[in-house]
Amino acid sequence: MARTTIHRALLEVSRQWLQQAADGDMAIETVDLYIQISERFDAFADAHNVHRMDDVTGQLAEIFIGAPGRDRRDNITLVPTDSTRRQRRSALASLFVHARALGMTQAVPLLDSPPIPRPPRSTGAELTDAEIDDLQFHSERGMPVTRHAALLALLLSGLGSAEASQATPGDLDLTEATVTTEGSTYTTPRTCSLSPWSVRALRLRADYLAEHRPGQSRLVTSDSSTRYTAQASVGAGFNDIARLSGLATAARRVEPRDITRYVARQVLLQTGQISEVARRLGLSSLDNAAELAGLAWKTGGEPR
Repeated sequence: MARTTIHRALLEVSRQWLQQAADGDMAIETVDLYIQISERFDAFADAHNVHRMDDVTGQLAEIFIGAPGRDRRDNITLVPTDSTRRQRRSALASLFVHARALGMTQAVPLLDSPPIPRPPRSTGAELTDAEIDDLQFHSERGMPVTRHAALLALLLSGLGSAEASQATPGDLDLTEATVTTEGSTYTTPRTCSLSPWSVRALRLRADYLAEHRPGQSRLVTSDSSTRYTAQASVGAGFNDIARLSGLATAARRVEPRDITRYVARQVLLQTGQISEVARRLGLSSLDNAAELAGLAWKTGGEPR
């Protein structure tokens, strides 16, 4: 039997990735990312006159992992970040693991490739009410033409970045001051309340889109973006707000999950119920809800 081409293996492995996503064993955002990276690797290998899985060497894989690329603004990056390199390595490893299981290759190009180290996990920034006010104030620049205020409003409702990236005007009930989400890989469908500020920001954004971009359905991301790209876009948009407000500095990182932690603490303060924190954030684990709210509940601790 003829040796399997990279393109053929990618088609078969992509079906397996999609099935894993359907079974809940893999995030669809990860599937989108792995397919994108593998398609780029196929083109990269073709440019190096390598077309079959068995001919992929560790050297070729390492060159691809460290190759120049483009950022979200389509600017060329000569040296990829460690996170980009980890994503490329993870996608290639999964591609070859599944291809070997399907009997499409015996190659193990990453066998001697050392893992790319991760930085220590951040404990997160504990945002204060005053800092949230600063974020709201600076997010209003250029609204509703810019998406920043609407994006922050969705995060402050308790939606995660994956959920906010898919939100549409049809998910809003501004009369009742709520937003409904279908959830994501790790969160459940639910309806979240909106503050008066969030209602105003989202109403302006929805009205603007209806008048100026009638074909666009998503509130803060492009309809043409994949789920992974859209979620990354939400993170990038929030980073812009945090930088404009002066809260994100070289010494302090502020990210969307810090908004989730803030919402968790507020819900716990208002209700005293970890179960309500979990419901608001769409979490199935009370332990995760307690961690986000800063409550060491297993040892009888108080909220931090």
